[in-house]
Amino acid sequence: MDDYDPLDRDAADLDPMKHISERLALLTLEEAHDLLRLLQAVAGEDGRLSSDADRWAREIAARIPSAS
Repeated sequence: MDDYDPLDRDAADLDPMKHISERLALLTLEEAHDLLRLLQAVAGEDGRLSSDADRWAREIAARIPSAS
């Protein structure tokens, strides 16, 4: 046990970004529409994030089917 390094993060498999792409791909259609509505609300306000919200709302709207 002399070569054991308790701070060796690679050996402990503690990489928090390891599975993030898998989790991001798992939005349900309902969640995507909720997110789209939130982004559209932020985009409609006069704030420092409105242009970013508008851009992301357009990106998401182009990738999901219309809500029923």
